[in-house]
Amino acid sequence: MWIAYKTIVIRDVLRFSRIWVQTIFPPIITTTLYLLIFGGLMGERIGQMQGIDYLHYIIPGIILMTVITNSYSNTVMSFFLSKFNHSIEELLVSPVPYWIILLGYTSGGVVRGFVVGCCVLITTSFFVEFEINDIGITFVTFLLTAILFSLAGFINAIYAKSFDDVTIVPTFILMPMTYLGGMFYSIDILPQFWQDVSKFNPIYYMVDSFRLGFLGVSTSDFWTSVSVLLIMIAILAIVSFYLLKKGVNIKT
Repeated sequence: MWIAYKTIVIRDVLRFSRIWVQTIFPPIITTTLYLLIFGGLMGERIGQMQGIDYLHYIIPGIILMTVITNSYSNTVMSFFLSKFNHSIEELLVSPVPYWIILLGYTSGGVVRGFVVGCCVLITTSFFVEFEINDIGITFVTFLLTAILFSLAGFINAIYAKSFDDVTIVPTFILMPMTYLGGMFYSIDILPQFWQDVSKFNPIYYMVDSFRLGFLGVSTSDFWTSVSVLLIMIAILAIVSFYLLKKGVNIKT
């Protein structure tokens, strides 16, 4: 089982590292643009948010956004390509447990999210000086977020029947939830109704918890945020395992 798991993860890592110009480099360019436009130009007019300089305030959101998108996209593309070229059939007929297959693909997404997130963090350090407030909280939120969206990408890949299906969820669901989850603002500035609506967005808890670990400020309780993430991970893991075991859109 260890050999099977290691093989899936290594294959995934080699896949995205070989095309680093498409997988790792673009988030670095995007981060630079965000920092220059939102932080450098608009940040001076906005001033502070929750007592933090705006340029510093948006850094956790930018980093976590890259973790979310890359963890998701890695798993959805990796598993969909396995379906598309029928290589997944080799795994299904082998004596590899379904949970090992799920764990392997999820781990691949987590690794890519971690690699890209670290690259973005290093890039950010060239623009602004910062010091992480609590490494433990930051790492836990980082890890749980990567796991959650790797599982979400896995489910998307199972249901996807074409390359268009792979891009629908990130474009019309994931991206709006990301931008409305407090990436670039505090929900405290919103009217009460929209604050209550934001609390139904799981990305809000990820960003808020990550910002707590990074800057020491938050608008929600840390343990509430962790509980939400763990519950979501448990639900998506169960759904992913069930769909894989049933062979939805996989077995013919």
